[in-house]
Amino acid sequence: MAKFDFSKRDSFGSKIGIIAAAAGSAIGLGNIWRFPYVTGENGGAAFLLIYLGFIIMIGIPVMLSEFTIGRRAQRNPFGAFRLLKKGQPWYLIGLMGIAAAFFILAFYSTIAGWTLEYLYLSITDGFSGKSPEQLNSMFKKFQSDGWWPVIWQVIFMFFTAWIIYRGVRNGIEKYAKILMPVLLLIIFIICIRSVTLPGAIDGLRFLFKPDFSKINPSVILEALGQAFFSLSIGMGTLITYGSYINKRDNLSTTAISVSAADTFIAILAGVAIFPAVFAYGINPAEGEALVFITLPNIFMEMPGGYFWALLFFLLLVIAALTSTISVLEVVVAFFSEELNINRKQATIIASIAITILGVFCTLSQGPLNQPFIGENTLFEILEYTSANLFLPIGGFFIVIFVGWFMGRKNVDDEISNSGKFKLPLFNFFLVIVRIIAPIAIAMVFLYQLGILG
Repeated sequence: MAKFDFSKRDSFGSKIGIIAAAAGSAIGLGNIWRFPYVTGENGGAAFLLIYLGFIIMIGIPVMLSEFTIGRRAQRNPFGAFRLLKKGQPWYLIGLMGIAAAFFILAFYSTIAGWTLEYLYLSITDGFSGKSPEQLNSMFKKFQSDGWWPVIWQVIFMFFTAWIIYRGVRNGIEKYAKILMPVLLLIIFIICIRSVTLPGAIDGLRFLFKPDFSKINPSVILEALGQAFFSLSIGMGTLITYGSYINKRDNLSTTAISVSAADTFIAILAGVAIFPAVFAYGINPAEGEALVFITLPNIFMEMPGGYFWALLFFLLLVIAALTSTISVLEVVVAFFSEELNINRKQATIIASIAITILGVFCTLSQGPLNQPFIGENTLFEILEYTSANLFLPIGGFFIVIFVGWFMGRKNVDDEISNSGKFKLPLFNFFLVIVRIIAPIAIAMVFLYQLGILG
């Protein structure tokens, strides 16, 4: 079998395309669905300040580390580690990243399917006249339905696969340039409406006026964990996207730009949600139900609620799609480059395989809602394994690799574009990836396992 021809490997065509695609990878349901309710549960502004600090001090250096590995090797995560450290077992970290992407997309596509259902309900005015109890019952009934959640999931995977099927430049980059501006426009419009509601000022105070008495070790570790979750660190997407970045582009400014865009959208999501929550007397610590149960109720009480519900759930669909694209690309790049499968065939094979596992995840929320391992369903097992094991372990070894094993000269050469860009904070970057980031990631890992905190 002939080897993959890396000289014909696709790549991003523009700096704005890189930022749009990588930001799209990071900006997903983690920003618009998870960030608001985690912020609400952990005290608002104080949590936000700690979160921002972790993004700057640790998130950006770890993202830059992943970009560095990917562009240096011009390979998928498995191939990158195998090329950069031949004959050593570092490739297992890349393989774990690919497995994480496979598992994540299986259960993430379940949630993405929910966004399509709620977009459909918005279009058909399905929230009208429903009480909070009825909305709660409606959500649970939908989850337990045997077919509709699966149908929406398959439809979502089809759209994801279609974009990946088109390639890096004509698929990922092209659609990221369309979807990201639309996402930004929608969230701006929702923010403007939210902050003009009577009583909205209380929501803005909650988000931006810190109460430092709410800070405790648990809040700090939650903020650190959210920073890693939000930036898509440790699952191979940033290494894969980094491998498509042109050698002439500045990796440092790219990492900063992507992190800034991701954080900006997360804060805008808070501005869009918390003023409305406070305006209608809702508890900001509603948890995961905030988006799918609480917000539809708020929209129905707003003047023009049909329009706002439609915009919001369209926003969720776009955010989910930009993330599923990046996760599927990790698996497709591996199949294409390491198994030497034609890219289009690799897309079809990977999509079908992930969708099959995803269908069982979706059904585990309903007809197959029974223990898979221990007392946990298949959905819960894949979510826990990916978020609590694969991502922190992958992130830990990625920074260890860049800090201690890749070689200072190689790292310096890649980040500086062979000396073209000056790196005044390079020594500080090394301190973070060698010492601070590994300790921080280890703390998140232990916290998620229930050992710390």
